[in-house]
Amino acid sequence: MVSDEQIQKWADEAEAGYDVGELKRRGRGRPGRGAEPMQVVAVRLTAEEIAVLDEVAEREHLSRSEAIRRALADFAA
Repeated sequence: MVSDEQIQKWADEAEAGYDVGELKRRGRGRPGRGAEPMQVVAVRLTAEEIAVLDEVAEREHLSRSEAIRRALADFAA
């Protein structure tokens, strides 16, 4: 639950204005991987496949996504 006092603080802050440069500098959302837009591709994996993927990702200190991208790059090479 948000108090009336907190709402008033937010309203006062908004009325005072925001530093747009600072807001942009902080960044929002996931960091980009390049100049081009990316797509999300859903892939169905068995529990066993996910376990193997997670083992590899942990061993290599990667996220699941990065482990999959590396596997695809190796496959395509």
